[in-house]
Amino acid sequence: MADSPASIDYQALFQALPGAYLLLAPDGTILNNSDQHVAVSLLPREQAVGRYIFDAFPGDPQSQANLLDSHDAVRRTLRAHVMPLLRYDIARPAALGGGTEERYWQITHQPQLDARGELQYILQMSEDVTEATLAARHAAEVQRALNEANERNRFILQSLPLMVWTTRPDGWADSFNNRWTDFTGRSLADTLGGGWVADLHPDDVAPTTARWEAARQHSTSYQAEYRMRRHDGSYRWHLATGVPRLGPDGQIQMWVGCNADIHEQKLMVEELLEANEQQALLSDQAYEQYQRAQQQRQLLLDLFADAPAMISVVRGPEHRYEFANTRFRESVGQQDLVGKTVAEVFPEVVSQGIIAILDGVFRTGEPMMGNELLVQLAGPDGQLRDCYFNFSYQRFEENGQPAGITAYAYDVTELVLTRQTLEQLRGRPTNAPDSSLAS
Repeated sequence: MADSPASIDYQALFQALPGAYLLLAPDGTILNNSDQHVAVSLLPREQAVGRYIFDAFPGDPQSQANLLDSHDAVRRTLRAHVMPLLRYDIARPAALGGGTEERYWQITHQPQLDARGELQYILQMSEDVTEATLAARHAAEVQRALNEANERNRFILQSLPLMVWTTRPDGWADSFNNRWTDFTGRSLADTLGGGWVADLHPDDVAPTTARWEAARQHSTSYQAEYRMRRHDGSYRWHLATGVPRLGPDGQIQMWVGCNADIHEQKLMVEELLEANEQQALLSDQAYEQYQRAQQQRQLLLDLFADAPAMISVVRGPEHRYEFANTRFRESVGQQDLVGKTVAEVFPEVVSQGIIAILDGVFRTGEPMMGNELLVQLAGPDGQLRDCYFNFSYQRFEENGQPAGITAYAYDVTELVLTRQTLEQLRGRPTNAPDSSLAS
């Protein structure tokens, strides 16, 4: 036989409800709560019932104000009110270590009316969504970090003073950075696929494509020298290098490569060889210069780590190194640069105005380029030696604020010294090269 209404223990039934329920008087006094509410609130029922809600469960003033606004809405409208996500931390008992736990709740307040339609109780239904909220926040942070990393990589790729390209495993070109299209003056759409071949000198098409096909067939690194047509119609010599990215199964997943303008270097080597025929005195020097040029080309085998340029990234107004490629680290004796400032690594350049140039680029955002700039660097013996560099400094930003500077430099010391030698051969007076800066 079913129990009569009079024999049902409604209080026990309420406490056993499958949910975190809190029964309040209209003035906010706690009248009862469910067992699940006791569990999630970490407060025994006897310490909660009969007390004002915020005396039993103290919290951040703003969180309390949001909760009160919901109570007021129920009292004013006599309708249910669903709160937006609410952070309301829970006090931990001393037995559990004390302090507070960060908690997030989805709360609905339901009015309970008497026979006259007047508010008798407010039923608070609370769902602890802390785990889901923190997981969503973590996922958003991870996505944000991923987006920032992708944007930074894209910025570096576009800022490199090299013409960077990638292809599918079958050799179909699927990307070129802006340096390539700026050089050729042709659109990206016209360059993708096999369209890049139209940028080559007609005499160089056959040997270049044959070498590219051989590299793809044997999954080996690709290297070729050829002439490319510039947007003004002139042709300039380039060194192209490509490396395959292999998957776990040994199959090519993609190709990545870059082109470096070696026109002046190429002409200089040819001129040295011609001078070599006339001046036996220069024969050894010409051969050594040619060998150096060949060694420098090998540095392009790895696009980033072994790029022919000295690439570095410094962060903050103090110009602290965050990245330096192999070529750059070799120039300072392979020492660990990361975490050190430019002034710490190269104290000798402070008085030469290099730090002032970095300060200006970081402050104004105006890029700085130098051509055959004389810089005196300390050698292993501590003695200063004259070095000449072509370089560029470009500021990068994060969240709209200056973050650091990307630096690219080429050591043109040998080029300058060789030109001086050629000028002596021609009977011209040798002058120190003009250092120039352009912003």
